[in-house]
Amino acid sequence: MSFSIKKSKKFLLLKTTVITAMAASVIAFSNGPVAFATSSKLTTIYHVYLNGTYIGNVTDKEIVNKIIADKVDTAKKSLKDVNVNIGEQVQYIPEQVFRAAATNQETVQTIKDTFQLQADASAIVIDDTPVAYLDNKATAEEVIKKLKLQYVSEEQLTELEARKAQENASLLALQENESRILDVRLSKNVSIESENISPEKIMSADDAVTFLQKGTLEEKKYAIQEGDVLETIAQNHDLKMADLLALNPGLTEDSLLQIGQEINITALKPFIEVIVDKEVNQKEEIPFENEVVEDSSMPKGETKEKQQGQNGSRSVTYAISEQNGVTVKKEQSSEQIIQQPINHIVVKGTKAIPSRGEGSFAWPTVGGYVSSQLGYRWGKMHKGIDIARPSDRTIKAADNGVVVSAGWDGGYGNKVIIDHQNGFRTLYGHMASINVTAGQTISKGSAIGIMGATGDATGVHLHFEVYKNGSLVNPLSYLK
Repeated sequence: MSFSIKKSKKFLLLKTTVITAMAASVIAFSNGPVAFATSSKLTTIYHVYLNGTYIGNVTDKEIVNKIIADKVDTAKKSLKDVNVNIGEQVQYIPEQVFRAAATNQETVQTIKDTFQLQADASAIVIDDTPVAYLDNKATAEEVIKKLKLQYVSEEQLTELEARKAQENASLLALQENESRILDVRLSKNVSIESENISPEKIMSADDAVTFLQKGTLEEKKYAIQEGDVLETIAQNHDLKMADLLALNPGLTEDSLLQIGQEINITALKPFIEVIVDKEVNQKEEIPFENEVVEDSSMPKGETKEKQQGQNGSRSVTYAISEQNGVTVKKEQSSEQIIQQPINHIVVKGTKAIPSRGEGSFAWPTVGGYVSSQLGYRWGKMHKGIDIARPSDRTIKAADNGVVVSAGWDGGYGNKVIIDHQNGFRTLYGHMASINVTAGQTISKGSAIGIMGATGDATGVHLHFEVYKNGSLVNPLSYLK
């Protein structure tokens, strides 16, 4: 460690405007006549100036010199590899007086309070404003490198710098799933300049990185109090709810807050951000498309698969720009089709057959709601759904089909079963009256009877069941 102290005649400069004619004896003015005194009766005191400002006087310059030396020694112990100098110029003006009127104690205290050492430092300057101070240029450059290494690896940075050193170096096309860094830069103009500052302003490299990234070295905490809610905490600290949650990973709007729990309330304001431009190649699937081909010779509601679908693949390269690790731009720069996708083709029948269902069921009543669903109730299986309180009690066929039974059936009361000629059958129970007969072909939505409460019914409603290929299914899965 080296310390430079600006000196002139034993460390300190004497003010050049000192009275030039200082004889061995001086003229002393008093209330009486002019008297001449011999030098043996005179005492020397020293008027102390700090950068031209009068501080006081002392009987011995060493009193002040010791204070300065102590400050330098303290700096030597706390700072390493820092060149410290006495930025302020301490000046002594001697005066010979008959009676010493020095103010040693007051002058010493003033020197202690106002005198400051200056350190040679390297400032990281962002857009012409010094932001962080380091002990030397090498450390400042290390800080900038550490900032970049938050978002790229040492290997990537070294490879990038080597590539930039080669003029007109051409880049080969990326291979599958390869990536490379095109540039790593800072979001603002940054320079390193020499500064003389107070030694305590000098940061370590790690602290400087944190300070530049967050805008602060110490994040403020808030202790949860009784009655606190996150929205109010955010408002009281000039934060948006989203910002507060982002500052506290793991915290959500529904989190249970504990009294005394500490949360971060410091809105981070980075001085600078790191921008990474890169290329990324990746293999991607090309989804197949679903294609429907209509066939007028096939009954409506019937479908068959003509061709299975198969995804294709492509090799695509993206140009990506990230700012502090967040993607702010992504553009496709090249594409190579590896395999074309094969469409999934389904043939759909369009031929209308009055006795054949279309495969989907219309609501069998005029409005109403489901008062009871399929499942076990009262110790036995309830095989369908109950629909009650329609705006009109007309019961309608859920789809095209042929009536296979229409009449009384014990607990069902008046009941109608329709075979839709496509694997489905529907059952309508507890009807007050029936308007169709067995063997009759009916169309979707046509009236087949009136809602009632016949059989084992506790009130007016329609009991509706659906069977697929002979198996009971949930009507709600097919009604539209």
